[in-house]
Amino acid sequence: MEGNFNRHLGSKLRIRRLALGLTQTKVAQAINVTFQQIQKYEKGTNGISSLRIMQLANFLKVPVLYFFEDYPAYANSAKSTKDDSGGDDLNYSFLAKLFSSLSDQQKEKILQVLKNTRILEKTG
Repeated sequence: MEGNFNRHLGSKLRIRRLALGLTQTKVAQAINVTFQQIQKYEKGTNGISSLRIMQLANFLKVPVLYFFEDYPAYANSAKSTKDDSGGDDLNYSFLAKLFSSLSDQQKEKILQVLKNTRILEKTG
C-alpha cells in the first residue's frame, strides 16, 4: 500500500508540474532538492515527507489535499467523515482564493460560462 501511495503522490506531482509547464529542475530548486529527487518522487521510488508536500503545495499553488484526492483509501475515509449536508468541497477554499485573484474581466467570463451552463441544464 505504501508503494501505491508514493506512486499516487508522484503522479499528482507530475500532473500539476506539467500543467504549469514547469521542469523538474525548477520544482527542485523551489523546494531545495535535486532534480533527481523530483524524478524519484514522480516515479514513486521515494516517498514525499509532509514538509515537502507542504512546500510543493505552496509552490504549485494547490491545497495540500490535492495530493490526497483520488487516492482510494483517502476517498473512503473522507466519505465516512462527511456530515449530513454532504461534506465540504475540498477545493472550495482553493477555488475561492483563485477566483479572487482574477481580473474583473476574467471573473465576468467565468460567471457567463456558469450562467450559460445553468441555462443548458434547465433546457435539458
